[in-house]
Amino acid sequence: MEAAITILALLFVAFIALGVYATVKAVGAAKRGVDRTITQARRTVEDTTLRAKSFGQTGVAGELAQLRLALRTSMRATQDALHAGVAEDSSLAESVGLFRRLSAHGLELDDELKRLEREPDRATVAALLPQLKERTQRITHSADSLRWAARDRARQFADDDLDALNAQIDIEAGALRHWTVEEQRPQQASGAASQGPGAGARRAHDAGVDWPEPPAGAGAGNSSTADESWGGPAREEAPQAITAPDPHLRTRYPWQKAARPETTN
Repeated sequence: MEAAITILALLFVAFIALGVYATVKAVGAAKRGVDRTITQARRTVEDTTLRAKSFGQTGVAGELAQLRLALRTSMRATQDALHAGVAEDSSLAESVGLFRRLSAHGLELDDELKRLEREPDRATVAALLPQLKERTQRITHSADSLRWAARDRARQFADDDLDALNAQIDIEAGALRHWTVEEQRPQQASGAASQGPGAGARRAHDAGVDWPEPPAGAGAGNSSTADESWGGPAREEAPQAITAPDPHLRTRYPWQKAARPETTN
Protein backbone atom coordinates (compact mmCIF):
# COMPACT_ATOMS: atom_id res chain seq x y z
CA MET A 1 0.00 0.00 0.00
CA GLU A 2 2.79 2.38 0.86
CA ALA A 3 4.54 1.53 -2.44
CA ALA A 4 1.42 2.41 -4.43
CA ILE A 5 1.10 5.74 -2.61
CA THR A 6 4.75 6.49 -3.32
CA ILE A 7 4.34 5.70 -7.03
CA LEU A 8 1.27 7.92 -7.28
CA ALA A 9 3.08 10.75 -5.52
CA LEU A 10 6.01 10.47 -7.94
CA LEU A 11 3.68 10.49 -10.91
CA PHE A 12 1.91 13.55 -9.55
CA VAL A 13 5.20 15.39 -9.07
CA ALA A 14 6.34 14.38 -12.58
CA PHE A 15 3.10 15.69 -14.11
CA ILE A 16 3.46 18.96 -12.18
CA ALA A 17 7.07 19.40 -13.35
CA LEU A 18 6.12 18.61 -16.94
CA GLY A 19 3.30 21.13 -16.80
CA VAL A 20 5.55 23.83 -15.41
CA TYR A 21 8.16 23.15 -18.10
CA ALA A 22 5.55 23.29 -20.87
CA THR A 23 4.14 26.52 -19.44
CA VAL A 24 7.56 28.16 -19.31
CA LYS A 25 8.34 27.10 -22.88
CA ALA A 26 5.00 28.39 -24.10
CA VAL A 27 5.45 31.72 -22.31
CA GLY A 28 8.98 32.07 -23.72
CA ALA A 29 7.79 31.30 -27.25
CA ALA A 30 4.93 33.79 -26.89
CA LYS A 31 7.31 36.43 -25.58
CA ARG A 32 9.72 35.87 -28.45
CA GLY A 33 6.84 36.08 -30.89
CA VAL A 34 5.67 39.35 -29.36
CA ASP A 35 9.18 40.76 -29.41
CA ARG A 36 9.59 39.71 -33.02
CA THR A 37 6.31 41.31 -33.94
CA ILE A 38 7.22 44.52 -32.15
CA THR A 39 10.63 44.60 -33.82
CA GLN A 40 9.10 44.09 -37.25
CA ALA A 41 6.50 46.76 -36.59
CA ARG A 42 9.15 49.20 -35.40
CA ARG A 43 11.30 48.37 -38.44
CA THR A 44 8.38 48.91 -40.78
CA VAL A 45 7.60 52.27 -39.19
CA GLU A 46 11.24 53.37 -39.45
CA ASP A 47 11.49 52.30 -43.08
CA THR A 48 8.29 54.13 -43.93
CA THR A 49 9.55 57.24 -42.14
CA LEU A 50 12.88 57.08 -43.96
CA ARG A 51 11.15 56.74 -47.34
CA ALA A 52 8.98 59.72 -46.52
CA LYS A 53 12.00 61.79 -45.49
CA SER A 54 14.07 60.77 -48.54
CA PHE A 55 11.30 61.84 -50.91
CA GLY A 56 9.81 64.71 -48.94
CA GLN A 57 12.86 66.45 -47.54
CA THR A 58 15.77 68.02 -49.33
CA GLY A 59 19.25 68.93 -48.26
CA VAL A 60 21.20 67.17 -45.54
CA ALA A 61 18.19 65.54 -43.86
CA GLY A 62 17.05 63.95 -47.14
CA GLU A 63 20.52 62.64 -47.96
CA LEU A 64 20.91 61.12 -44.50
CA ALA A 65 17.54 59.40 -44.87
CA GLN A 66 18.56 58.00 -48.25
CA LEU A 67 21.81 56.64 -46.82
CA ARG A 68 20.02 54.93 -43.93
CA LEU A 69 17.36 53.50 -46.21
CA ALA A 70 19.93 52.07 -48.67
CA LEU A 71 21.99 50.62 -45.82
CA ARG A 72 19.06 48.99 -44.04
CA THR A 73 17.56 47.58 -47.24
CA SER A 74 20.82 45.98 -48.38
CA MET A 75 21.68 44.51 -44.98
CA ARG A 76 18.19 43.09 -44.44
CA ALA A 77 18.06 41.48 -47.88
CA THR A 78 21.49 39.88 -47.38
CA GLN A 79 20.54 38.62 -43.93
CA ASP A 80 17.37 36.97 -45.24
CA ALA A 81 19.20 35.38 -48.19
CA LEU A 82 22.01 33.94 -46.05
CA HIS A 83 19.72 32.62 -43.32
CA ALA A 84 17.52 30.96 -45.92
CA GLY A 85 20.48 29.43 -47.74
CA VAL A 86 22.42 28.14 -44.74
CA ALA A 87 19.52 25.83 -43.86
CA GLU A 88 20.08 23.95 -47.15
CA ASP A 89 23.81 24.56 -47.72
CA SER A 90 26.03 24.25 -44.66
CA SER A 91 28.98 25.75 -46.54
CA LEU A 92 27.35 29.18 -46.13
CA ALA A 93 28.10 29.14 -42.41
CA GLU A 94 31.35 31.01 -42.99
CA SER A 95 29.49 33.58 -45.08
CA VAL A 96 27.04 34.05 -42.23
CA GLY A 97 29.95 34.67 -39.86
CA LEU A 98 31.40 37.28 -42.20
CA PHE A 99 28.01 38.96 -42.48
CA ARG A 100 27.75 39.20 -38.70
CA ARG A 101 31.04 41.07 -38.61
CA LEU A 102 29.81 43.29 -41.42
CA SER A 103 26.54 43.84 -39.57
CA ALA A 104 28.45 45.28 -36.63
CA HIS A 105 29.88 47.98 -38.90
CA GLY A 106 26.49 48.52 -40.50
CA LEU A 107 24.72 48.98 -37.16
CA GLU A 108 27.39 51.38 -36.02
CA LEU A 109 26.98 53.44 -39.19
CA ASP A 110 23.18 53.38 -38.87
CA ASP A 111 23.36 54.65 -35.30
CA GLU A 112 25.73 57.42 -36.38
CA LEU A 113 23.41 58.47 -39.20
CA LYS A 114 20.47 58.46 -36.78
CA ARG A 115 22.34 60.76 -34.38
CA LEU A 116 23.30 63.09 -37.23
CA GLU A 117 19.63 63.44 -38.19
CA ARG A 118 19.07 65.24 -34.88
CA GLU A 119 22.24 67.32 -35.14
CA PRO A 120 21.43 71.05 -35.30
CA ASP A 121 24.75 71.99 -36.95
CA ARG A 122 23.89 71.25 -40.58
CA ALA A 123 27.16 72.66 -41.89
CA THR A 124 29.21 70.08 -39.98
CA VAL A 125 26.87 67.28 -41.11
CA ALA A 126 27.19 68.43 -44.71
CA ALA A 127 30.99 68.27 -44.41
CA LEU A 128 30.74 64.70 -43.13
CA LEU A 129 28.41 63.52 -45.92
CA PRO A 130 31.14 62.44 -48.44
CA GLN A 131 32.79 60.24 -45.84
CA LEU A 132 29.45 58.81 -44.75
CA LYS A 133 28.50 58.05 -48.36
CA GLU A 134 31.77 56.23 -48.92
CA ARG A 135 31.32 54.09 -45.81
CA THR A 136 27.74 53.30 -46.78
CA GLN A 137 28.78 52.26 -50.29
CA ARG A 138 31.55 50.00 -48.99
CA ILE A 139 29.23 48.23 -46.56
CA THR A 140 26.38 47.84 -49.05
CA HIS A 141 28.78 46.62 -51.75
CA SER A 142 30.11 43.90 -49.45
CA ALA A 143 26.59 42.90 -48.43
CA ASP A 144 25.43 42.78 -52.04
CA SER A 145 28.43 40.64 -52.98
CA LEU A 146 27.62 38.07 -50.30
CA ARG A 147 23.95 38.04 -51.24
CA TRP A 148 24.47 37.57 -54.98
CA ALA A 149 27.17 34.96 -54.43
CA ALA A 150 24.79 32.92 -52.26
CA ARG A 151 22.04 33.25 -54.87
CA ASP A 152 24.34 32.26 -57.73
CA ARG A 153 25.49 29.22 -55.76
CA ALA A 154 21.93 28.12 -55.10
CA ARG A 155 20.98 28.65 -58.75
CA GLN A 156 24.00 26.63 -59.93
CA PHE A 157 23.02 23.75 -57.65
CA ALA A 158 19.49 23.91 -59.01
CA ASP A 159 20.76 23.83 -62.61
CA ASP A 160 23.00 20.81 -61.91
CA ASP A 161 20.14 18.97 -60.25
CA LEU A 162 17.87 19.78 -63.20
CA ASP A 163 20.43 18.47 -65.70
CA ALA A 164 20.80 15.20 -63.79
CA LEU A 165 17.03 14.88 -63.55
CA ASN A 166 16.62 15.45 -67.31
CA ALA A 167 19.19 12.74 -68.06
CA GLN A 168 17.38 10.26 -65.79
CA ILE A 169 14.05 11.10 -67.38
CA ASP A 170 15.48 10.53 -70.88
CA ILE A 171 16.77 7.11 -69.82
CA GLU A 172 13.44 6.20 -68.25
CA ALA A 173 11.52 7.37 -71.33
CA GLY A 174 13.73 5.21 -73.56
CA ALA A 175 13.14 2.22 -71.29
CA LEU A 176 9.38 2.76 -71.39
CA ARG A 177 9.47 2.75 -75.23
CA HIS A 178 11.16 -0.65 -75.39
CA TRP A 179 8.90 -1.83 -78.23
CA THR A 180 10.49 0.63 -80.64
CA VAL A 181 13.86 -1.08 -80.16
CA GLU A 182 12.27 -4.50 -80.64
CA GLU A 183 10.66 -3.32 -83.89
CA GLN A 184 13.93 -1.99 -85.28
CA ARG A 185 15.76 -5.28 -84.78
CA PRO A 186 13.47 -7.40 -87.09
CA GLN A 187 13.64 -4.65 -89.71
CA GLN A 188 17.43 -4.74 -89.69
CA ALA A 189 17.46 -8.54 -89.87
CA SER A 190 14.99 -8.61 -92.79
CA GLY A 191 17.01 -5.97 -94.62
CA ALA A 192 20.19 -8.02 -94.29
CA ALA A 193 18.42 -11.20 -95.51
CA SER A 194 16.86 -9.48 -98.53
CA GLN A 195 20.25 -8.50 -99.86
CA GLY A 196 21.05 -12.16 -100.69
CA PRO A 197 24.31 -14.09 -100.71
CA GLY A 198 25.81 -11.87 -103.40
CA ALA A 199 25.52 -8.77 -101.30
CA GLY A 200 28.96 -9.27 -99.86
CA ALA A 201 30.52 -9.55 -103.29
CA ARG A 202 28.66 -6.49 -104.52
CA ARG A 203 29.76 -4.52 -101.49
CA ALA A 204 33.34 -5.61 -102.04
CA HIS A 205 33.12 -4.61 -105.71
CA ASP A 206 31.57 -1.26 -104.81
CA ALA A 207 34.32 -0.70 -102.30
CA GLY A 208 36.96 -1.05 -105.05
CA VAL A 209 38.25 -4.57 -104.18
CA ASP A 210 38.71 -6.67 -107.39
CA TRP A 211 39.89 -10.22 -107.07
CA PRO A 212 41.80 -11.77 -110.05
CA GLU A 213 39.52 -13.90 -112.17
CA PRO A 214 40.68 -17.46 -113.03
CA PRO A 215 41.72 -18.11 -116.65
CA ALA A 216 39.14 -19.47 -119.05
CA GLY A 217 38.85 -23.25 -119.21
CA ALA A 218 40.41 -23.78 -115.80
CA GLY A 219 38.63 -26.40 -113.74
CA ALA A 220 38.45 -27.03 -110.08
CA GLY A 221 41.17 -29.68 -110.35
CA ASN A 222 43.71 -27.45 -112.14
CA SER A 223 46.21 -27.26 -109.31
CA SER A 224 48.83 -25.36 -111.32
CA THR A 225 46.44 -22.47 -111.90
CA ALA A 226 45.56 -22.41 -108.23
CA ASP A 227 49.23 -22.35 -107.28
CA GLU A 228 49.95 -19.47 -109.65
CA SER A 229 46.93 -17.42 -108.54
CA TRP A 230 47.93 -17.58 -104.83
CA GLY A 231 51.60 -16.92 -105.55
CA GLY A 232 52.84 -20.48 -104.86
CA PRO A 233 55.65 -22.22 -106.86
CA ALA A 234 54.52 -23.68 -110.17
CA ARG A 235 54.74 -27.46 -110.54
CA GLU A 236 57.61 -28.80 -112.65
CA GLU A 237 56.62 -30.76 -115.79
CA ALA A 238 57.73 -34.41 -116.10
CA PRO A 239 60.83 -34.88 -118.37
CA GLN A 240 60.13 -36.37 -121.83
CA ALA A 241 62.22 -39.18 -123.45
CA ILE A 242 64.58 -38.21 -126.29
CA THR A 243 64.01 -40.35 -129.48
CA ALA A 244 66.01 -40.17 -132.72
CA PRO A 245 64.08 -39.09 -135.84
CA ASP A 246 63.32 -41.77 -138.44
CA PRO A 247 65.24 -41.02 -141.72
CA HIS A 248 62.58 -42.69 -143.85
CA LEU A 249 59.90 -40.40 -142.55
CA ARG A 250 61.75 -37.23 -143.44
CA THR A 251 60.46 -35.09 -146.28
CA ARG A 252 62.75 -35.25 -149.30
CA TYR A 253 63.42 -32.31 -151.53
CA PRO A 254 64.65 -32.43 -155.27
CA TRP A 255 67.96 -30.78 -154.58
CA GLN A 256 69.00 -33.32 -152.03
CA LYS A 257 71.25 -36.22 -153.10
CA ALA A 258 70.34 -39.81 -152.45
CA ALA A 259 72.15 -41.37 -149.61
CA ARG A 260 74.74 -43.97 -150.46
CA PRO A 261 74.34 -47.44 -149.09
CA GLU A 262 76.92 -48.38 -146.57
CA THR A 263 79.32 -51.15 -147.65
CA THR A 264 81.54 -53.25 -145.61
CA ASN A 265 84.80 -54.66 -146.85
